Amino acid sequence: MIYSVVGYYALILGLISGSILIYFSIQNFRNSEILDTKILSLSFLQLFFVVVSFFGLVLSFVVSDFSNETVFSNSHTTKPLFYKITGTWGNHEGSLLLWLLVLTLFIFIFLLRTNNQSIKYKTLTTIFQQIIIIGFFIFLLKTSNPFNYLFPIPEEGLGLNPILQDPALAIHPPILYLGYVGSSIIFSSALAATTLKMVSGSWAAHIKKWTLISWIFLTLGILLGSIWAYYELGWGGFWFWDPVENVSLMPWLALTTLLHCILVLEKKSILTSWVIILSIATFTLSMCGTFLVRSGILNSVHTFANDPERGLFILIFLFVLIFISLFIFFFFHKEDQKNSINLFWLSKESAIILNNWFMMYFLSVVLIGTVYPIFLDVISSEKISVGPPFYHKLIIPFLIPFLIAMAIGPQLKWIKSNLESKKILIFLLFISILISYLIVKNFDKNLLVNTILISSAFYLFFITVRDFFTKKYKNISQTIAHFGFSLLILSILFNNLLSSEVITNLKIGQSYENSKIKITLEDVNQRSEKNYNSVVANFKIISSDGKINKMSPELRIYNQPNIVTSEADIKTSLMKDKFIVINLVQNQEYFNVRYQDKPFMLWIWVSVLLLSIGGILSFFLERKYER
Repeated sequence: MIYSVVGYYALILGLISGSILIYFSIQNFRNSEILDTKILSLSFLQLFFVVVSFFGLVLSFVVSDFSNETVFSNSHTTKPLFYKITGTWGNHEGSLLLWLLVLTLFIFIFLLRTNNQSIKYKTLTTIFQQIIIIGFFIFLLKTSNPFNYLFPIPEEGLGLNPILQDPALAIHPPILYLGYVGSSIIFSSALAATTLKMVSGSWAAHIKKWTLISWIFLTLGILLGSIWAYYELGWGGFWFWDPVENVSLMPWLALTTLLHCILVLEKKSILTSWVIILSIATFTLSMCGTFLVRSGILNSVHTFANDPERGLFILIFLFVLIFISLFIFFFFHKEDQKNSINLFWLSKESAIILNNWFMMYFLSVVLIGTVYPIFLDVISSEKISVGPPFYHKLIIPFLIPFLIAMAIGPQLKWIKSNLESKKILIFLLFISILISYLIVKNFDKNLLVNTILISSAFYLFFITVRDFFTKKYKNISQTIAHFGFSLLILSILFNNLLSSEVITNLKIGQSYENSKIKITLEDVNQRSEKNYNSVVANFKIISSDGKINKMSPELRIYNQPNIVTSEADIKTSLMKDKFIVINLVQNQEYFNVRYQDKPFMLWIWVSVLLLSIGGILSFFLERKYER
């Protein structure tokens, strides 16, 4: 109980220090040419109070303090220590406290590390960031207090949702939040720079580091969530256009576009409007995701809360931030018309702008597909779900020119270009079309669409491979990231094209057989763990080439809460995954068996890692260049 009391009062002290910090920041902004040491001290003090509060909640989980309502609702004495700790952020209240921790950490690092920018800019950024931080403090204390007291004290907790008791998901939220919340610094600094009319190349170089940090963590967070969904939920795939998946994808698309705009702004004072709007949009989309996940509007395995009061608070707070942002943009920002008309049609800047429009189109499709069912439900009480066919039909036709433009763009020069190496570019396009045609011809698929789509992906792939040899270490981070993206698209395309699935019902001793595979359910075992019992089904799978695989998916029956989950067994190789999952057929001796061959799954994960490595290299190469 003592940990909860300390944690609660630390939150209140953090809110008070934030209010004092805003006062001193305003005073410093008006009167001083040097940064008041009180600002840095108060920022550290605020971070210290939030760290104390967060660890107060962690320790409450560790000791199973069921006088704390959050611990009671999300923990149990039989839960392993690791999941007691990670259960801290596996719920609505704890995850918001983690949000607050990252918000305060980022502004402290910003003040500590930003030495080459004006004092007015630093203090104004602090003011905007503190508005966000104080909003989250009030939200936590008013609607989502992680330290609510229960009396009489229960003897046992309700436990954590079993599908959240997984190592990948344990580290997924903190990494994802570093991406989400990192965009708050971009947002605050963009508003400060716009107000002070200092959106320039030097500011772009400064904010690029924060954009890269946010983008890297968001990419890795999405990757971990995708891997978790693949093996834990039993869906047998890496992406299902689930609304909460989309909520993480939208800020990523905006951040990626912003990163490319900043590259242009560093070289030439254009695209300032793009940079400001995307800086605002990225954090706005992160906040929208928070609203959708925590308001109970979305129905998903990822959602935390179902409380309209919480949703209303976030919605009002979001509208306040958007209003402030738009007011500053329209009142203070003036585009330099002289620079905006000097773009040559064949240049790197033009290619980036073209790709930006494609990215904004993809973002619009995802946004409409996510929020349209919500508005339809509100207006007409009609419930619909928007699934993969909607996204595929609208995205795939535009993906083809996007990939081609992405391949050609890096070959162009800044300001003006003549497109060098025309012959090799045409040759690689011809090779790409030929290889794609030969691959698709062997499958009973749409020959024309798949050939063109795979050709454009191969074209980007071949050009980025060529860049490794011709450009050597020049723009190595960009080359790795683009190579990773081309590998991602190819892996996804071949995964969709070559996947196969068998769904059948079997009981012990029975087999299913077709021309490609024979699946036999040999026997079933039971075993007991600390917080669950499991039923393990042992399968022998013989493929058409005579190879034998032993696979053992299981059903887990958790004791608290009493939930049954399906645990897939996955055999991973370089070329494909073998995936099998079981479910009980109600009131029968049969098991429902779903077996899948999933080609190139490993390369999907590797390609996203390469994307992240490209961002990490860019971050450290920038720092090395600065020194």
